[in-house]
Amino acid sequence: MSLDKVVSGPAEAVAGIRSGASVAVGGFGLAGIPWFLIEALLEQGADDLTIVSNNCGVDGAGLGLLLEHRRISRVVASYVGENKEFARQYLAGELTVELTPQGTLAERLRAGGSGVGAFYTPTGVGTLVSEGGLPWRYHPDGTVALASPPKEVRTFHGKEMVLEESIVTDVALVRAAVVDRAGNCVFHAAARNFNPAAAMAGRFTVVEAERVVEAGEIDPDHVHLPGVFVQSVVALTPDQAARKDIEKRTTRARQEEKN
Repeated sequence: MSLDKVVSGPAEAVAGIRSGASVAVGGFGLAGIPWFLIEALLEQGADDLTIVSNNCGVDGAGLGLLLEHRRISRVVASYVGENKEFARQYLAGELTVELTPQGTLAERLRAGGSGVGAFYTPTGVGTLVSEGGLPWRYHPDGTVALASPPKEVRTFHGKEMVLEESIVTDVALVRAAVVDRAGNCVFHAAARNFNPAAAMAGRFTVVEAERVVEAGEIDPDHVHLPGVFVQSVVALTPDQAARKDIEKRTTRARQEEKN
């Protein structure tokens, strides 16, 4: 593959994502999510998607848009809050949801990208995570249609641990602050979150970049994600790069206004 991985735009980057594909998506809440790749995927029309992400956006934004348009059939996530449509579809039996402890989810993605098939962790031992029975899907009448299976538990160093399988997805969509043309990525502050792990897990990874530089301009010691994990780079415009919405805006009056 050419060292220049920059493509014409989000539409070209997601054109090959097929219906039924599994997609890892970076971000935490709305911080660091690939806004324009998600919107391009919505426009592209692929459906029956399995989404692997910390959460599924909010109503009307991020992955919440794909949910509203019924493009997602299964979600692997650690958090379902801030999204009423997510909860409605799940409880109505319209969506399969595999809830996973947050640290375990991050490690499942990282392990998948590292070629590790599975790993043992103490997180979840003695709960439904290891014993099985977590509702993955409901019937419309509220009864459980599909529950999680029990997992293998073994003892290491005197502590019980549960076996968790790694995750490898067909595609990964992430966002980075600075990316060179070879795909080496630098993430900014909290926006680093799930982005590197999600990028590693994808067989084909697309990154939308707030700023694109020439290969060699990023100090190797500053690279958070090597370009070997990236297949396509989308350069955002300055206006697009400035888009960084938040879930909730909470304000208070300035001190002088109070007096």
